[in-house]
Amino acid sequence: MAEECTHDCSSCGASCSSRTEPQDMTEKLNEYSSVKKVIGVVSGKGGVGKSTVTSLMAVMFNRMGYHTAILDADITGPSIPKAFGIKEKALGSDKGILPITTHSGIDIMSVNLLLENETDPVIWRGPVLAGTVKQFWTDVLWQDVDYMFVDMPPGTGDVPLTIFQSLPLDGIIIVTSPQELVSMIVGKAVKMAQMMNIPILGIVENMSYFKCPDCGKEHYLFGKSKLEDIAKEYGINILARLPIDPESARACDTGKIESVINKPAEEAASTLETQLKS
Repeated sequence: MAEECTHDCSSCGASCSSRTEPQDMTEKLNEYSSVKKVIGVVSGKGGVGKSTVTSLMAVMFNRMGYHTAILDADITGPSIPKAFGIKEKALGSDKGILPITTHSGIDIMSVNLLLENETDPVIWRGPVLAGTVKQFWTDVLWQDVDYMFVDMPPGTGDVPLTIFQSLPLDGIIIVTSPQELVSMIVGKAVKMAQMMNIPILGIVENMSYFKCPDCGKEHYLFGKSKLEDIAKEYGINILARLPIDPESARACDTGKIESVINKPAEEAASTLETQLKS
């Protein structure tokens, strides 16, 4: 046994006689809960529209007849409740914490549903943030959910690591934007998923272009898309190129994302459905 052994083989690179195989760290669901598929939505950096993509996927799958849910794991920057116009606070029962159900039937749990004021900052350290995410999985009553989408915080820190280890992810969607530095950022997210043996379902490029409503011409405000090159470099599928859409942005700001009509998002959801069923 190594002199400085921590007795945690999952985080140790030493090779010693006492080494054991990594233990399954997946947390168990509430005994009254049922979730069939869990999809993480990740980004290497903030500000690329990850929460918007999470919300759109939940809405599109809901329209296809599935019972969907969103676990808002972006604890310090929760925006899911606002996109759906949720003002209520989550309540508890003897079976667990009850998620808030949207107008169209999507179940949601977010830290903003527990705070007294939605603008109250969450000033917690990593272990507390990670523990809260685990509780959203284990202590919330998720009833008969077909597809759960997990809105993860950006980057590769404590909370994304906790989600990769603690939730039974069926795969992740990587959200990016058309900027020069994106290839490097996407690479970090891809390599983290590979290290954790999490399938990458595909990549979504948000704010890909702006389509002029008058002439129909596409304008690349953030530079020409390099999505195909990035997808080829890392061997991942392209799910969608989402345009800059003022109507969708307005719907998010006013809590009406369930009313959005977005053809690229519909096509992405259909492709994702096929992948998850195969």
